[in-house]
Amino acid sequence: MGDREGVVDALRALPCRIDLSPGVPDLAAFPRTAWLRAERAVLAGVGPADFGYGAPQGAPALRRAVAGWLARNRGIRTDPDEVVVVAGVAQALALLAHILRADGIHRIAVEDPGSLGARQQLEYGGHELVPVPVDAGGLDVAALRASGAPAVLLTPAHQFPTGVVLDGERRRDLLSWAADGGLVIEDDYDAEHRYDRPPVPALRSLLPERVCYAGSVSKLLAPALRVGWLLVPPDRLEAAVAAKRYADLGNGILTQLVLARLMDSGELERHLRHVRRRHRRRRDAMLRAVEAHLPGASVHGAAAGLHLMVTLEGGRDAGGGRGSRGGPDPDSRPPGRSAPSAFPGFSDTELAAAALARGVKVHPLSWHRVSPGPPGLVLGYAAGPAHEIEEGVALLGAALRDL
Repeated sequence: MGDREGVVDALRALPCRIDLSPGVPDLAAFPRTAWLRAERAVLAGVGPADFGYGAPQGAPALRRAVAGWLARNRGIRTDPDEVVVVAGVAQALALLAHILRADGIHRIAVEDPGSLGARQQLEYGGHELVPVPVDAGGLDVAALRASGAPAVLLTPAHQFPTGVVLDGERRRDLLSWAADGGLVIEDDYDAEHRYDRPPVPALRSLLPERVCYAGSVSKLLAPALRVGWLLVPPDRLEAAVAAKRYADLGNGILTQLVLARLMDSGELERHLRHVRRRHRRRRDAMLRAVEAHLPGASVHGAAAGLHLMVTLEGGRDAGGGRGSRGGPDPDSRPPGRSAPSAFPGFSDTELAAAALARGVKVHPLSWHRVSPGPPGLVLGYAAGPAHEIEEGVALLGAALRDL
């Protein structure tokens, strides 16, 4: 499990009994009845012309619904004509990689640790990536300035994988950097799944002329829908629509119309409230299981999202390198007994492989790092019931003891 190229796809394809991979919502909770009701209504109302090629930018009905959703839930005021419908955040990043290269931007700063998949998208698009450390306040903006990178990709509402929120001082520093000519790519990862307080407003709401914004329904409904949205500064909108046109001529129209109906009717908000309660119970089950079966581990990012980051070295910063302020993660707590100084003699990829041999899938934290750091795991808790979470973490503990 050491080769990172395609490793997530390879792991996803492997059979297992218990899947604790991050990034997957409660798929069993997909609102089938509401979806079928909306689908019937859409099919009853469309004419023959609606089965043809649609606008590459997206169906007007969905672009209007997305604009309303963003206003209600993310504090973003945008015109439907500014929304580009895409096949998830992955395609949004691919399109941005293309148009930024055409603009002469070849270096993009990324969070470290940060999403392996996002880095691969930008690397595939021909960009040189510049790692910038993440600490308790989020991305280290001073290090971003020092890097000289003209653009940065980050997850400010709920950083992947550490779970920290970009704090107020860092947000102001980042927006100042952007106002001076930097470009922000905001992946609004997991923004809706907060359990302690409402999510912070999106950066796009504060500086739309310098922020490219990407979101999707992959964590709200299901990744299988492959529907997301991209907002870019006005001077890049034409290029973004052209890139989408030449990529695939546009998303499937019927799925867009059904999703628009769910958004407009309030069904999507109702679904979010429902799964948020389920996700919170499963998060609590995982916290109890980690306390019982991984004593000495530290948990990070428990206040939000669909995953936990667990580091297996006591008292260390979860980031790949300490930022300008350092300090402990406010969302972390050491469950169980006092942590030893380290869990020597193994790597997190070895632990993940040993867990897989016992039928449990997890992500090693090192997959999502550029710089070295303490071993750890990224554990998803949303997709399975509490008893599977308990059994999976127990098997992890057994695997750790046997290394």
